[in-house]
Amino acid sequence: MSLLLDTAKGSLRATVVVSGSKSIANRALVCAALASGTSTLQNLASGDDTVAMIDCLRALHIDVIVEGTTATIVGSSGRPNGGGELDARLAGTTSRFMTAVAALSTVPSLITGDAPLRQRPMKPLHDALVQLGAQVKSVDKEGHLPVWVSGGSIDGGTVSLPGDVSSQYVTALMMIGPYLPEGIRLQLTSPLVSRPYVAITASVMSSFGATGIAIGEHTIGVEPSNYDGTTYTIEADASSASYPLAAAAIAGGSVKVVGVGQPALQGDAGFVEVLEQMGCSTQTSATSLVVSSNGALHGIEINMADMSDLVPTLAAVAIFADSPTRISGVGFIRHKESDRIGDLVNGLKQIGCDAIEEDDGLLIRPVPVEQLHGSELSTHDDHRLAMAWSLIALRVPGIVIDEPEVVSKSWPDWWDVRSSLLDGSAN
Repeated sequence: MSLLLDTAKGSLRATVVVSGSKSIANRALVCAALASGTSTLQNLASGDDTVAMIDCLRALHIDVIVEGTTATIVGSSGRPNGGGELDARLAGTTSRFMTAVAALSTVPSLITGDAPLRQRPMKPLHDALVQLGAQVKSVDKEGHLPVWVSGGSIDGGTVSLPGDVSSQYVTALMMIGPYLPEGIRLQLTSPLVSRPYVAITASVMSSFGATGIAIGEHTIGVEPSNYDGTTYTIEADASSASYPLAAAAIAGGSVKVVGVGQPALQGDAGFVEVLEQMGCSTQTSATSLVVSSNGALHGIEINMADMSDLVPTLAAVAIFADSPTRISGVGFIRHKESDRIGDLVNGLKQIGCDAIEEDDGLLIRPVPVEQLHGSELSTHDDHRLAMAWSLIALRVPGIVIDEPEVVSKSWPDWWDVRSSLLDGSAN
């Protein structure tokens, strides 16, 4: 059911508590599932992607008990029990991680998902697993889900794969590396995108006891070792934090996000620095981020390859700046939940923005706010587009989105949080 979005009646004054990072949670769930012994994960994210990951682990006969935001996982000592159907639904991260994990079992598992996920590319990961000795058989279209995966004679060694398509391929292979007799050495045939996410992977793996992880410019190595059960607290989601922080930049006022600060494990926490470049005032501590704005915003030129999930967020801010913004280095986000360049630009044009799609990003040339107008915008099954549209609606009346429920993928409570920002109850 579509949703008409309210505009802000004045500047914002709010404190927002953000739930745990789904990116960190899904890495920690995999490490815990493969570990020896029992692990406890605290501050677990509640979004659909996390639920899909847990359900897939249970389909591999991993014992996962969830109570509130805490999960207890009994590990498989690197020997998951295949044979089931692993339904990732719309979660690209889950599908890619589970494809690699399934290769540790000698019994084939079927990795599948909803129709939009089955359209997303998986071939580089499938090819890499085959190079390692896994059995990978597509059901319909090569390089896409659904696909049968099993270990066969998977020993590890050196594999080649592109680094500029998705860092999730790299992460998926890294996380099974400790359980391959020869470890794994990834030879990147193109520059690595979203490098901070690979650093997150290495950090989480190390927290579970993996050793011998080396990240170079063109190669990534993981030596044979193992994961040990542990207690791990998940950092608040810096990608989600970008939305209330951007709301302050757009509507004016001051918003404080609690639960993630600087330094942070997640590269997306650096979004406060981007907003500072655009004219906002910022404050950071180890546990919080604050953005304040008087409404004066300036355009920037920025390579967002290391913060690619926040391209829609930045675009929402950029349309209210007093000069153009060019976002580059993100051509690969065309293959996310949506075409995050083409679909984003088309939506911006639909409400009167001057936006141009470019080979590796987009250019936004601001127009007077009075020329912007409401319209029904499509989310394209993409939670990040939905939340970006909701930011623009803070100052542009009449914006309707067609699938508000899609935010459940990462932040099910976003609409309540947005309402609390507008009515002041978030303080």
